[in-house]
Amino acid sequence: MAYQLKKEENFQYIEEGEGPVLLLLHGLFGALSNWDSVLNYFSKDYKVVIPLMPIYQMPVLRTNVDGLSDFIHDFVLFKKYSPFTLLGNSLGGHVALVYALDHPEMINAMVLTGSSGLYEKAMGDTFPQRKNYEFIKAKTEFTFYDPAMASKELVDEVYEIVNSRTKGIRIVQMAKSAIRHNLSSTIQNIKVPVCLIWGKDDNITPMEVAEEFKHLLPNSELYYIDKCGHAPMMERPEEFNAILAGFLQKLFVKAH
Repeated sequence: MAYQLKKEENFQYIEEGEGPVLLLLHGLFGALSNWDSVLNYFSKDYKVVIPLMPIYQMPVLRTNVDGLSDFIHDFVLFKKYSPFTLLGNSLGGHVALVYALDHPEMINAMVLTGSSGLYEKAMGDTFPQRKNYEFIKAKTEFTFYDPAMASKELVDEVYEIVNSRTKGIRIVQMAKSAIRHNLSSTIQNIKVPVCLIWGKDDNITPMEVAEEFKHLLPNSELYYIDKCGHAPMMERPEEFNAILAGFLQKLFVKAH
C-alpha cells in the first residue's frame, strides 16, 4: 500500500492512524518501506510514524549516531509526540538507544530488532568495493536468511548509495560512528520496558548480541524468530507483528 510522504519544515515522514504513537527508525541502508508490514498492521490502533533520517544530508562532521538522535528529538518536539514507543532496526535501534539515554522522559517503551550499539558486522573491512556489483549483491543478501529477499531493486539501491561520493562518505562516517559509540557501559540506565525481537540467523548482529542486550537492559524481554536474518519485520512480518502486538497489549489498555 502506498502512503503519503509528508513534508514539514526540514522533516519528511509517514504518519498513519490514531492512538498511542509508535515511532519507527530505519537502518543505515534502510528505507521507510522496510516498515511496511508494521505500518499496515498497527495503524488500525496506533499512530504509526516513520521519519526519514537525513543520513545523506547531514554535515559530514555531524553524520553520527548523536546527530541522528538530536534530529529525532527535534522532530518529536516539532510534532509534539510524548510519550511514545520507539522502535529501531539496525542503526535505527542504535539511535533509539542513544535517544532513550538522552531523553528518558519522552518514551514509554522501546523495541529493538537487529540493533547495533554493542557489536555489528556489516560491510566489514572490505567496504566499500564500490564498483563491484556482485560484492554489493552478496553483502545485501547477507542481511537476510533467504537471499531471495535481496531483490534486484534493493541491491540496485544499495549499489547507487555506495557509488555516490557524497552518500558513500556519509555511509562510512556513520558506520564508523556506530562502531565507536559502544553503549555497553551505559544502557543499564534505560529503565523502560524493552522488547528485543531477533532473527536466529542474523549474521550482522548475531544471537550473542541479543543475549548481551537482554543481560544489560534491566527491563527487557527477548524473542527469537526462526529462519530469519537482520530485518525480521521484513523477512518474517507475521511473526514479528505477533510478538510486537503482544508486547504493546501489555503496555496499553485498548478500548474495543
